[in-house]
Amino acid sequence: MALSCSTKMESGTPTSFSFIISVILILGVLTPTSDARGSDLKGLECLKVSSSDFRDSVQGVIQVLQRVTSILSRFPNGRDFRLSNAIFDCLDLLDLSFDDLQLSSSATQIPTGQQNGTGNLSSDLRTWLSAALANPQTCMEGFEGINSIIDNLLSSLLSQMISSIQHLLTQVHHVPDDFHASEIQFPPWIKPRDQKVLQSDEINVDVVVAADGTGTFTSVADAVQAAPDYSMKRFVIYVKRGLYKENVEIKKKKWNIMMIGEGMDATVISGDRNFYDGWTTYRSATFAVSGRGFIARDITFQNTAGPEKHQAVALRSNSDLSVFYRCGIYGYQDSLYTHTMRQFYRECRIKGSVDFIFGDAAAVFQKCQIQAKRGLPGQKNAITAQGRKDPHEPTGFSFQFCNISADSDLLPFVGSIETYLGRPWRAYSRTVYMQTYMSNAVAPRGWLEWNGDESSLYYAEYMNGGPGAALENRVKWAGFHVLKDAREAYHFTVADFIQGNLWLPHTGVMYTAGLSA
Repeated sequence: MALSCSTKMESGTPTSFSFIISVILILGVLTPTSDARGSDLKGLECLKVSSSDFRDSVQGVIQVLQRVTSILSRFPNGRDFRLSNAIFDCLDLLDLSFDDLQLSSSATQIPTGQQNGTGNLSSDLRTWLSAALANPQTCMEGFEGINSIIDNLLSSLLSQMISSIQHLLTQVHHVPDDFHASEIQFPPWIKPRDQKVLQSDEINVDVVVAADGTGTFTSVADAVQAAPDYSMKRFVIYVKRGLYKENVEIKKKKWNIMMIGEGMDATVISGDRNFYDGWTTYRSATFAVSGRGFIARDITFQNTAGPEKHQAVALRSNSDLSVFYRCGIYGYQDSLYTHTMRQFYRECRIKGSVDFIFGDAAAVFQKCQIQAKRGLPGQKNAITAQGRKDPHEPTGFSFQFCNISADSDLLPFVGSIETYLGRPWRAYSRTVYMQTYMSNAVAPRGWLEWNGDESSLYYAEYMNGGPGAALENRVKWAGFHVLKDAREAYHFTVADFIQGNLWLPHTGVMYTAGLSA
């Protein structure tokens, strides 16, 4: 009998593990109970091929990845700042893809729910493979505009890697969850003692950051560095009010960090890296997080480079199962880079001008204030540029119970500067607005055209209100949908789109699972 990808599987542990799985064993999360060397011959309901064939395909992609990494590592850092950044980005991104692929392979050998996912193996595999697909694409983008022999050497190998991952995605079925939205779920890797802590109102702080020297650290980056690697319990960083001018990166080894500020307008992390000054878009982020399970609350991330410096990211997240609650995210072009993985934003205030929410994550925004700003002369605003490259990716943006308006600098120009709900960035770009208020800042056409085939896009609106929500003058694209059936809209809710009931309860953040507020 085939093993289900959305329910508990038989216990068993393979004889060899990826590095991440080894770390989990060391931490005592998994207990090997039997020899499962033969279990990889069994099928999984979410796979269209045998488990062993799937893992063989993954290993083939990893071999290509290792060839690319070998080529890149031979090039020393030179005097070209932009080129050096592009190389550094590629090495970092390919390292992330390596982990995603290894984790995908290992997850088909061990009991469901114990591979640091949600417990829905179908969702986990599709998410991790989508991230592995997006990373080499971002790597290639870093070389755009750079006349470099490296770009020529890598392009064919990276294209081969991308094509192979796309094929892997076709081998995974979508298997929905069958539990009720009201049920409280905890991921299997959350220990019982941590469940009690996460459900309580009181949170024990591990370290305090204070610019005036009254805390454990004076910089946020130092506090992050002090967090343990691969932690299966929360490490809480409390950041006192103040302006922290620094660039912070939470690397992939820093799991389950929770960062709490004293309020959106009180605790601010600020930077000004930007594309114009030689940074790649990926590396321009004021605050970047790759470690899984990150939570931020009552804090602002901003990039002050301004519209004239073009791409300048305030926040970038590659963190799977990450939450941003009552956070400010301020910039102009490319303010929020939801790069990959599953992300949830609740009661945040997000400001920007061009493509200011972009990336290839599966992200849900609930009760957020989305405020368009005035950019460069002649520029049109686009709130989103979602980067779904392949129809089998589970990624996209969903906005629910949000408020879309003009920031104070744009208000006098609402009649002359157009703001659109989104524009395509990739062929299968997917963005949905549901039960959201849209002010007159939103252009009547709603969506900004591009040069590709609009039929492969998926843009949709469902029960929105306000003067900007009128539908009679919307685009007539084949890929634009006015949803009238609640069953269609449900696919883009927290419960279904990011499997929120399987992991959000342990964060302590309020959320609406379905369509009822």
